[in-house]
Amino acid sequence: MSKTKKMDVLSHPVKLFQYRDEDFISLTDIARHRDTERGDYIIQNWMRNRNSIEFLGIWEQLNNPDFNSIEFDGIRKQAGLNSFSLTPKRWINTTGAIGIISKTGRYGGTFAHKDIAFEFASWISVEFKLYLIKEFQRLKDDERKQLGWDIKRNLTKINYRIHTNAIKNKLIPPELSKKQINFVYASEADVLNVALFGMTAKQWRDENPGKKGNIRDYANISQLVCLSNLENLNALFINEGMPQKDRLKRLNMIAIQQMELLVVDHSIQQLENKE
Repeated sequence: MSKTKKMDVLSHPVKLFQYRDEDFISLTDIARHRDTERGDYIIQNWMRNRNSIEFLGIWEQLNNPDFNSIEFDGIRKQAGLNSFSLTPKRWINTTGAIGIISKTGRYGGTFAHKDIAFEFASWISVEFKLYLIKEFQRLKDDERKQLGWDIKRNLTKINYRIHTNAIKNKLIPPELSKKQINFVYASEADVLNVALFGMTAKQWRDENPGKKGNIRDYANISQLVCLSNLENLNALFINEGMPQKDRLKRLNMIAIQQMELLVVDHSIQQLENKE
């Protein structure tokens, strides 16, 4: 199970988490929108409803190959009777349901797959359901943007390892001191900086004293894609024994060619707009 997160729905906190790559939303929190003191009672009251039982059973039949349909038929026949009652735990234990989960602890309560949670929210309040869906979608959009950025950053980090390994194997004699080694790494990093950005890391810092981080932290997506390619190519050129001066000229020509293509690429532009 992933870490529990929170949404703010009509100034009301609603927890959610991911389980088996699916989103589960707190029914307990949704129920508290109607009654802050008796959330569990609200859920049980909803589960007594025949329409609710039908919905839960059909959802399980569509998504759960191990769902106990025989036990479900028995529960369905009792639904609606005055003597009928059903708790989330009884539903789970009797039918082997996976759409509802009971959690204990600080962030505990009754959680349900988003399909079921939205259905429950409709029963609580149509307005609350619509705001819940809107907030849930906003959260997922933010997660997708962050995932896309993490992928780009990780790609750059992977290529950076390839690049520094080539520097270590080809350009750093064993007798160099740690300070000298760090200088070589910085020098090679600036080969890429100058080839792509037209300046060294120090020149950028001198020109941008109020900004945190480094020149690469402010690169756009097109520049990050190009930088990733340049790191691979520079590692190849280093392994081939090409002098630094020649590599810089070659990388600069390649950077110009690639950026001319990337800045007019529609898919790159779409990513830039989302960022």
